[in-house]
Amino acid sequence: MRVYHDEDIDLEILRGRTIAVIGYGSQGRAQALNMRDSGLEVIIGVRPGGKSWSKAREDGFDVYPISEAAERGDIIVMLIPDMAQPEVYRHQIEPNLTEGKTLQFAHGFNIHFQRIKPPENIDVTMVAPKAPGPEMRRQYESGFGVPALVAVYQDYTGEAWAKALAMARAIGSGRVGILETTFREETESDLFGEQAVLCGGVDQLIRRGFKVLVEAGYPPELAYFEVLNELKLIVDLIYKHGISGMYRAVSETARYGGLSIGPSIIDDHVEENMRRALRAVQDGSFAKRWINEYERGCPELKRLLEECEKLEIERVGREIRRMAHYGERG
Repeated sequence: MRVYHDEDIDLEILRGRTIAVIGYGSQGRAQALNMRDSGLEVIIGVRPGGKSWSKAREDGFDVYPISEAAERGDIIVMLIPDMAQPEVYRHQIEPNLTEGKTLQFAHGFNIHFQRIKPPENIDVTMVAPKAPGPEMRRQYESGFGVPALVAVYQDYTGEAWAKALAMARAIGSGRVGILETTFREETESDLFGEQAVLCGGVDQLIRRGFKVLVEAGYPPELAYFEVLNELKLIVDLIYKHGISGMYRAVSETARYGGLSIGPSIIDDHVEENMRRALRAVQDGSFAKRWINEYERGCPELKRLLEECEKLEIERVGREIRRMAHYGERG
């Protein structure tokens, strides 16, 4: 993958252009503030009268209804939730996509799975920062940044790559590294990572480890510490030093136990399950399932979340976090 930094990118291509950020949640606020601090002209498009409208006004932005922001913007940045984007696009964005404008996304889902089909006479790009909005803002204010993925789906003007790279630089990602990718690669790898490792995989590993210890007679509080509380320490070590660096930082006993026993826990059977999940992402069947679920009002998602909230490990965790003053009050 090619990697770009500030010195590779000309920010001047964005001078004189109006950037309309659609949505002012975690990611929208961070990107808008960073781009403004980088000297760009940024306006905000949100639903009138809501909390986001008030917050954006408090932060000093000119705020408009989404359709008006899209009309005023030369570059329209879609930073509302994936499932809400198609309807907002059809009714408020698409009618204002005049020739030569840029439609930018932070995730490729709706373009890759063709839920949004832009006209041929605009540029379609993606800048996907690899961090939550507050962390991206914190890093920018400290003089650093977070990595970002950049892709071009449609280059009508011949300037799509230059504009996308400049947008990534403006949010601070050129300070650390901007990686070139495609909408397909970003979408499929992101969905797989969430399901198999980052959310689903870690969640199930914690739940099952807790269950095994408690069923064997160990106190739930002890089980919580061993399979969940200390996980942050290990992830922080991996984040900073890599997997081998983590092993060098833990005890010899932990090092030997992890390296020798771990492959018998997460084995070839688990790997095949991961391949099955990846195939469902690649062939679009997961996307169809999720879109259908969303359109039905998310009954399965609500049920699964309620079941998660009722787990014993959640009850124990609330007590321990309160005891340890981790910021939770009930």
